[in-house]
Amino acid sequence: MPTELTAVCVFCGCNRGAHPRYQRAAESTGRLLAGRGIALVYGGAQSGLMGAVADAALTAGGTVIGVLPRGMASREPPHERLSELILVDTMHERKALMADRSDAFLALPGGLGTLEEAAETISWNQLGLHAKPTGFLNIGGFFDPLRAQFDHMVDEAFVLPEHRAGIHFDDRPERLLELLAGFDPPRAHKWIDQGP
Repeated sequence: MPTELTAVCVFCGCNRGAHPRYQRAAESTGRLLAGRGIALVYGGAQSGLMGAVADAALTAGGTVIGVLPRGMASREPPHERLSELILVDTMHERKALMADRSDAFLALPGGLGTLEEAAETISWNQLGLHAKPTGFLNIGGFFDPLRAQFDHMVDEAFVLPEHRAGIHFDDRPERLLELLAGFDPPRAHKWIDQGP
């Protein structure tokens, strides 16, 4: 059954990366979400790709919700023009709130935090803690090694094909949003050795 996307959580780097295409992709994603009336939920910062996606969505008239731990606000200043800024005490609270406020998750290029956040949403889906899709905007092949790793996990019988099929990769944000909206949650549990 298609998912109605009213809010999408975007994970991305607090740095801009080595190539201008990453910032262009973040800006395109922000404009696309705003243009479709989909709220952007993200980490609340104004730096790097995080700031770029928020700026683009706001400039296009979109709703942008930032969630930032209080302890990080001095090192990673919050964006000043957000529709809503929510300050929390811990990273765990941040991720849980971002997940609660979103219908789907979209990872742009980023670093360790981006990878950790996206992996957690995939794991929660696999465990049945939510039924929300995760996609990776694969600009310039940035996520090719990760896609290969997910395939390898299936080949080595650590992940079921049904769970791998729900992890989407595309290099165009428009197509990726369509994949996320068409997500059909897997009905299989994660324990391969226990049978159906």
